[in-house]
Amino acid sequence: MTKGGARAGGRGRGTPPKRGSSAGRAQKPGPARPRRPQPSPAPSPVPPGEPAPAVFTLGAIAGATPGRWIDTWNERMPRTALELVPLATDDQRRALLDGDVDAALVRLPIDKDGLHVIPLYDEVPVVVCAADSHLTAADELDTADLVGEVLIVPGDDVLGIRIPGTLSPTFDPPAATADAIATVAAGVGIVVVPMSLARLHRRKDADYRPLIDGPSSTVALAWVAERSTAAVETFVGIVRGRTANSSRD
Repeated sequence: MTKGGARAGGRGRGTPPKRGSSAGRAQKPGPARPRRPQPSPAPSPVPPGEPAPAVFTLGAIAGATPGRWIDTWNERMPRTALELVPLATDDQRRALLDGDVDAALVRLPIDKDGLHVIPLYDEVPVVVCAADSHLTAADELDTADLVGEVLIVPGDDVLGIRIPGTLSPTFDPPAATADAIATVAAGVGIVVVPMSLARLHRRKDADYRPLIDGPSSTVALAWVAERSTAAVETFVGIVRGRTANSSRD
């Protein structure tokens, strides 16, 4: 037996590794090989003789966030696809009455004649201003803080905002909220909108603060009373938090 207990043919203790050998040396991981994008699976064809999957169309005004309800719908109604349709606030009632959507998340007020309307939540109004505006020094504002500010009211305003002591711009206000926010981001005036719209159109050069005594905006679920289908009732139940096995309230 070789002294030191080393096996015949093996390297004894203290014997340095041969040059070029990787033994005794930490191996550096090679660069990660990028994965090739995998193609999305093609939708399964509908077997002959079976009806095509049904579709439930849900309208949604800007700022609405129905994601969690859609996830629940997809779990409970795998054979009925949910299609989300963006709606302008001034077009929400027409879209319901004309059948463009089966139900819709709308902003109140809305003419309720012929509709079922369930209020869901109230949105906090916020003041949007340039990121370096003195108004951002406070955590929240009230209308007295806005005296002397140039108030820009976009053409698609949903609050009907009017604040005593504010100034009207010397230019025509933009038609869209996104353009109005871009204007105030440049340091010209302020815009007051529901918080969801401020988040939707958020920019690095703009910021917002809650307006504690401003008008709130209510989001509601609405559908045509004469078209209360099983699919509509299922979505109403999801929004109201019913479980899959619970009965109607």
